[in-house]
Amino acid sequence: MIHLLSVLFIKDRRNYSSPQVRQAYGTLCGAAGIGLNLLLFLGKWIAGTLSHSIAITADAFNNLSDAGSSIITLIGFRISGQKPDPEHPFGHGRMEYISGLLVSVAILIMGFELVKSSVEKIIHPEAIDSSPVILGILAASILVKLYMFYYNRSISSKIDSAAMKATAMDSLSDTVSTALVLAATVISQLTGLLLDGWFGVLVGIFILYTGGSTLKETMDLLLGQPPKKEFIKEIRKIVISHPLVYDIHDLVVHDYGPGRLMISLHAEVDAQGDIQAIHEQIDHIEHELQEKLHCSATIHMDPIVTNDAEVLEMKEKVYQIVRDFDSTLSIHDFRMVRGNTRTNLIFDISVPSGSKLTDNEIVNELKSRIHQYLGGKYFAVIQIDHEYY
Repeated sequence: MIHLLSVLFIKDRRNYSSPQVRQAYGTLCGAAGIGLNLLLFLGKWIAGTLSHSIAITADAFNNLSDAGSSIITLIGFRISGQKPDPEHPFGHGRMEYISGLLVSVAILIMGFELVKSSVEKIIHPEAIDSSPVILGILAASILVKLYMFYYNRSISSKIDSAAMKATAMDSLSDTVSTALVLAATVISQLTGLLLDGWFGVLVGIFILYTGGSTLKETMDLLLGQPPKKEFIKEIRKIVISHPLVYDIHDLVVHDYGPGRLMISLHAEVDAQGDIQAIHEQIDHIEHELQEKLHCSATIHMDPIVTNDAEVLEMKEKVYQIVRDFDSTLSIHDFRMVRGNTRTNLIFDISVPSGSKLTDNEIVNELKSRIHQYLGGKYFAVIQIDHEYY
């Protein structure tokens, strides 16, 4: 159904990185979720009323809350697609993350309420009734929720949406919960055991686990996560493909929501090159990054010495000393300042995230090694840069 509707209503539907296409998919899936969850609520509410089952009734209101979650997701996508304004110059893309956060909170609330009502059912058990119609409603609900999980997960992976991933996990938890309710109904009918409350607790615990997992994921996005390695590799590939650029460093990716990324980096260029030609090439790279990666890019030109044999030889020696000390470290912005009695080797060290070494430990150890291995007249002047990926 979703595939057919996307063919009919979403223009350029395979361009998943386009903000317009992402918004269209979010709106479509949100609207479908509202309709399907309202139908499931109505069917389960009728089944729960007829059977006097707290688990079925609770599951019905779980679907009603899912309809509300779908409304939140739909609104989130609509707002996130709005253009920047004076109050929000970086756009509204993070509203998609906030909608995922609200969906996660809704899942947690429903799980808590279900556990609470199920415990009361354990304390005061009641016999439940079942019929082929009630069992058929529950079985149909499982199939519908499996389908909702499938299409939400599929679309979320294509457009990289945290909100839709949260919705997909919500659908999966509903599938498990309804399956447990169905099992409790059948077992109670066959054996006479009053398992309604106990199965309700199991359903509630599973929903709480799902809500906690999705809450953590959306919170991580709001707090800020490192960009994906594939994205970093694509940036490097595009920039380094231009012959005037020798290497890049100090790369930072700011995430203001899907399709609203801001990139800044330093590009190493020949210090003796034509400044006008280099600047023109850097402008071209910025536009290429914007077109291919749908981001805003700012590149700082970093001149390096490329034709001084002594500087290049010393740079290689320092690089080897650094790598021998810690292979995860790298150097950039290397230059030499020669004097009559001493020579300063000035460079920056890139420290990857997660390094167990402190800045002082790195600086002190490398200063000592360089002074020891290269001779008494060489002194290191080191600046620490931390990588954000």
